[in-house]
Amino acid sequence: MSKYHDLAVQILEAVGGSSNVSSYTNCMTRLRVTVVDRSRIAEAELKKINGVLGVVDAETYQIILGPGVVTKVAEEFGKVLKGSVSEGESSSSAEQLQSKGAKMKALLKKKNDTPFKNFLRKIGSIFIPLIPAFVGAGLIAGIGSILANNITAGNLDAATWQQYVTILNVIKNAIFTYLVIYVGINAAKEFGATPALGGVIGGVTILTGVTADLPIFNIFTGAPLTPGQGGVIGVLIAVWILSIVEKYLRKVIPDAVDIIVTPTIALLVVGLITIFFIMPFAGFISSNLIGAINWTLEVGGAFSGFVLGAAFLPLVMLGLHQVLTPIHIEMINSSGMTLLLPMLAMAGAGQVGASIALWIRCKKNKSLTNMIKGALPVGILGIGEPLIYGVTLPLGRPFITACIGGGIGGAVIGLFGNVGAIAIGPSGVALIPLIANGLWLKYVIGLVAAYAGGFIITYFFGVPKDAMAEQE
Repeated sequence: MSKYHDLAVQILEAVGGSSNVSSYTNCMTRLRVTVVDRSRIAEAELKKINGVLGVVDAETYQIILGPGVVTKVAEEFGKVLKGSVSEGESSSSAEQLQSKGAKMKALLKKKNDTPFKNFLRKIGSIFIPLIPAFVGAGLIAGIGSILANNITAGNLDAATWQQYVTILNVIKNAIFTYLVIYVGINAAKEFGATPALGGVIGGVTILTGVTADLPIFNIFTGAPLTPGQGGVIGVLIAVWILSIVEKYLRKVIPDAVDIIVTPTIALLVVGLITIFFIMPFAGFISSNLIGAINWTLEVGGAFSGFVLGAAFLPLVMLGLHQVLTPIHIEMINSSGMTLLLPMLAMAGAGQVGASIALWIRCKKNKSLTNMIKGALPVGILGIGEPLIYGVTLPLGRPFITACIGGGIGGAVIGLFGNVGAIAIGPSGVALIPLIANGLWLKYVIGLVAAYAGGFIITYFFGVPKDAMAEQE
């Protein structure tokens, strides 16, 4: 058996066995388990499992495992769970467990969730599955850009290398050119529409077949519409409307002709609304929003960078950071890079610096130092949850000093100006290859500043006395 299988077995036992698991899924770093009875979770034992970097008790019970590892553990978790149920460990049927889990999930939603946070969670669910594609395509774009720059500078033979640049751009464009289609499909899943119809509505914004000789005009300004106008913001609005129209049609269209009539009417109505109303409106919103952000960053400089770097982790804790994803994407679509991401990435670097300070000051606290040793490598790579939930946040003061360290790094990035990322997803050191225009050294200087800021402020002002006490 693999180590991932063993880890899955230990996790399942700690969360109360298969009879206590209603459903599960995973994101980039966490195994998210919906349990029947939370009192059956042995959280202390779960945290001691080698490979578990931390836990988060939210709408689902989340076990932080880190990137790469979580995918493999989730696969084994499913196998172990299925095997346990088939062997009769569960005293209830799968249907009963799902029913109990659904009821508990509904109660938790009612108690802890707000409409605004639910909306943001949907936005996050739309874009999170696309992040691996952003990362891969972004790195390929970076390689292509380096080759192209060397061709222009005369360091590489144009006749030989240009074809490779073209091939890399073809791979990169597969996500960025047709992003609206992917967003349309995922948005339809979240809003309750048919995914294929959502993809079509997203594709409508590309304006396939529209040429300069035969344009479609903006009914508000009279100017020709451009392909992709309004970007993903427009697609989100359009697919939300699609979900409303489709649900209504499903109620009134007879079942015998539903499969023919409903998609036809839905696409025609929402497609026309998208072209003549949503694209112009979303284009206006998008261009002005991006313009306002760029102006704020340009004028605010170091101050704007400090605020963004210091405030990002609290936003993550509240779940409010998800609203930034469409903004990042629109900035990349409009200018080829997002200026926000490098500043926000400094927040995780501040956590790294603070954790190193705790490691040095709290050597007698073996449980804390072991947690730091396990979480620090992934923290340096930009996965901050283990350090946040396992180290700084439980201690209180270190979380605040870490945020200040992130603000210092953000201020440095803001002072430099024009440091942007060509894709979203990574943070920390992993973001270096995605920094646009060869300005990676400025980003690294910002990282070092955040590390140093988080370390110094935490070392002198952020270490609680009880954390330095001897503990096993």
